[in-house]
Amino acid sequence: MSTEGSTKAVVAALLANTGIAITKFLAFLLTGASSMLAEAIHSVADSGNQGLLLLGGRRAHRRPTDEHPFGYGRERYIYAFIVSIVLFSVGGLFALYEAYHKGHELHAAHGHPEDSLLDSRWAWVPIVVLVVAIVMEALSFRTALREAARVKGDATYVEFVRRAKEPELPVILLEDFAALCGLVFALLGVGLSLMTRNLWFDVIGTGLIGLLLVAVAITLGIETKSLLIGESASAAVVRRIAEALTGTAGIDRVIHLKTLHLGPDELLVAAKVAVPAAGSALEVARAIDAAEASVRAAEPIARLIYLEPDIART
Repeated sequence: MSTEGSTKAVVAALLANTGIAITKFLAFLLTGASSMLAEAIHSVADSGNQGLLLLGGRRAHRRPTDEHPFGYGRERYIYAFIVSIVLFSVGGLFALYEAYHKGHELHAAHGHPEDSLLDSRWAWVPIVVLVVAIVMEALSFRTALREAARVKGDATYVEFVRRAKEPELPVILLEDFAALCGLVFALLGVGLSLMTRNLWFDVIGTGLIGLLLVAVAITLGIETKSLLIGESASAAVVRRIAEALTGTAGIDRVIHLKTLHLGPDELLVAAKVAVPAAGSALEVARAIDAAEASVRAAEPIARLIYLEPDIART
């Protein structure tokens, strides 16, 4: 996946969520609708998350140092993991607390607390805000889908989220999807509350938003944790590397091959290869150099390659 595509999707989501957050807060201040507050906090969390992804992408491009000889590529995974924590705590748990708090107030007030949404002269504002927000979020989601479609190949979007080594687009896809669903929940909650004059629909909508965000955050956390621990290259990449090694003159076969993603665009390749028993040290060295060049030609992200020559044994 191109870094430019990831950045474009992140920036589009950041601009959309910042504008949406401001309008949602204004709607909440005018009406007091709990689902509007939950959605406003959700948009603030999303905006902060996109800022974290941009920061992680910038820091990951620092040059290797003596202390970090393999570079900083995994910082993108770390910041993506922080995003899942923010989404879980600030977005999901806050929405669940808000649903509980409003439900408790509603129960104590026998279904009609003072200064409720139903008594507000601005009761129509959340509907307008939510419809506009759905349009803006849909545009952001469309950008993320287009960028993902360029790189996912034949994989489904679910497979892309699970297998992608670059964290930004999968995070944006899940966040935008959750945001659209959350906006629909909020629209249903507020709309049904106004039509039926029953504020429990607003509380239920807020609770659904919280459950949705918690589920998305857990999914993000699980997928990003796997990248943090260290994932190998895909089967197709491993196959291309093995073919490049065995296709090199002076390399009889691959005894074993291991790969590790140091970052989305950085791959560590370590292999033990069999060389002819009668080969001289110079011939072996030339074969290893040629094999490294073949691997880099077949897979450009293979930045670090360590090849150990050995004698083929039955």
